[in-house]
Amino acid sequence: MRNENPAVPKIARVGEVRILFSCRPAHGHLFPLVPLARAARGAGHEVVFATGPSFLRHVRDLGFEAHAAGISIEEAETEARRRHGDGDVVPLMITMFADVLPRATSADLAALLPRVKPDLVVYEQSDIGAVKAAGEAGIPFVSHVIGRSMPPPVLEVAAPEMAWLWDGTPPADPMLGDTAIDIWPDAVRDRAVAALPTVIRQRPVAFDLDVPMPELSGKPLVYLTLGTVAFGAVDVLRAAVDGLAGLPVDVLVAAGPGDPALLGEVPGNVHVTGFVPQREVLARASLVVHHGGSGTVLGTLAAGLPQLVLPQGADQFVNADVLAETGAGAKLVGQEVTADAVALAAGRLLDDPAAREVAVRVAAEIAAMPDPAAVVVRLTELVRERV
Repeated sequence: MRNENPAVPKIARVGEVRILFSCRPAHGHLFPLVPLARAARGAGHEVVFATGPSFLRHVRDLGFEAHAAGISIEEAETEARRRHGDGDVVPLMITMFADVLPRATSADLAALLPRVKPDLVVYEQSDIGAVKAAGEAGIPFVSHVIGRSMPPPVLEVAAPEMAWLWDGTPPADPMLGDTAIDIWPDAVRDRAVAALPTVIRQRPVAFDLDVPMPELSGKPLVYLTLGTVAFGAVDVLRAAVDGLAGLPVDVLVAAGPGDPALLGEVPGNVHVTGFVPQREVLARASLVVHHGGSGTVLGTLAAGLPQLVLPQGADQFVNADVLAETGAGAKLVGQEVTADAVALAAGRLLDDPAAREVAVRVAAEIAAMPDPAAVVVRLTELVRERV
């Protein structure tokens, strides 16, 4: 939490803090912040969100005040490709996340912060434009981990490109800063996050949209999802459906924002829908087959369930490796994802108690971590210490 500007205003409200949460306009970037935001609001603090224009409605539907800041990842990719073409993906991603996206967010927040006057900015780890705006406004800021940190080889290249975000000497991790809220339990923890100067541990809490639970039979349930980004990988999803349908289970497929009709006809034991109440689904499930997104990984571990990961991009491959190494699940990557391979791997995980035993141990560790309400108390203490 940096706050080197002596002109930062003191907290004027007794017992109350105004917190601005900043995130990319994407479900996987918004949803991890919601439990902490709700806990802050439940404790009597004021909560405001800043995100891209396309996601303002989603935030407001959750009952939060929301303001436009930044652009979408798709817009940033278009600009990065204009500069680099379709060459190496690493320069493309660095341009997107170290330059185009943070500059847009920083500019919009620079105008917004004087109006909103937050006492603290909490930004999800990729929304680093908030660092520049908060620092220049003299407002303390904290990163909220949502996934894995940047791989060291990429960080080495990206760090100089992100130096403009930081006043003085950049921190060890230019995306996470000096102070971070970490939602990963020790069993699968990111070592780079653990090494930061100040780390606030928080129990990962599954966030549920207010949607109904589909009606299912009494068979064991396999929950299948590719999340809110990779849902368009229809070939992967179809292979998983075909493999799982042959097992003596019910299969619940969550297409998220995708169109369930794209899967075509499915067997009678397969139920396809959009979003699901994930916490309720996990309480009912025997196995989760998914893309390896951090939210699904952590939710599944918290439920003490084995998982089969079919990674599609970003840090999903790291998550798949970590789960396989710890014994809490298995993975199929790239061309390995066939109906037969999914059926074989899923059948083993359903029949073998070893992965479930590991997951149950991790679930107990997660249950012992501080809840979001405790983190809110810690954040308010930090604000009062550092202003």
